[in-house]
Amino acid sequence: MPFRMFCCVLGLVLCSTALTVYFASHSIGTVVVTTLACSLLLQLAYFASVLFLIWRSGSRAGQRAEHFGSCKEVGSEPPDLDEATNESADLLQRDQMLAISLLLP
Repeated sequence: MPFRMFCCVLGLVLCSTALTVYFASHSIGTVVVTTLACSLLLQLAYFASVLFLIWRSGSRAGQRAEHFGSCKEVGSEPPDLDEATNESADLLQRDQMLAISLLLP
């Protein structure tokens, strides 16, 4: 996800939270505290999702290495470089969509 889009989504979520809290409580102090808490929670969720994606990509790399090792033992050839590149691009796009879905409420 591009950084600009991330900032727009983050601003939209924080502004909607601030407006909701203001209309519910009519207190600027409560709005500030709640918006800061929401910002911190979103940052923690984003950090956790990035760590999860890094951990998952590491475990998948180990599985691929085991798979290619078993291909050599059987005598079959591993997939072409183009197929592996396309698969990697599909995995990256799916991981990005997962990260986006984790950010949205």
